[in-house]
Amino acid sequence: MNQETRGTVFLKAHQVPFTIHTYDYEDKGGTRVSSAKLGADEHAVIKTLVFEDEQAKPFIVLMHGDCRVSAKQLARELKVKRVAACSVETAERHTGYQVGGTSPFGLKKSMPIYCEKTVIDLVSIFINGGGRGFLVQLDPADLLKVLQPTLVNCAEPR
Repeated sequence: MNQETRGTVFLKAHQVPFTIHTYDYEDKGGTRVSSAKLGADEHAVIKTLVFEDEQAKPFIVLMHGDCRVSAKQLARELKVKRVAACSVETAERHTGYQVGGTSPFGLKKSMPIYCEKTVIDLVSIFINGGGRGFLVQLDPADLLKVLQPTLVNCAEPR
């Protein structure tokens, strides 16, 4: 895989130190597969999810790999009626990335980014760098600095 993606270009432009980790992508394998193949704690592998509110306004949610988003709790925090994951086609149209390779860095369209608040407590995180089987490892403080996400509390055990 090409080691240069919109995600890595964004990180370099913002002078964020990161390391690249590649693995053999498995369709629908998710963070269970990526964490196992990289020997990483699944809690530190952060998913980039594309959601929308009841008015079909898209936004990104960054969530621990071993958790899922409580849509009810997230809607409460965002003060909207409901939120739901976008369809694959909608997610790809908004982000410019193929689902399974969605990175919060270098998005095609600017949109709000929300991050589970406990992500920033981790020493290091693995997050998609812009391709399937392509994660970057970085300090969550750098993620906060460059993305300036709104911190939320919407994780629930998977």
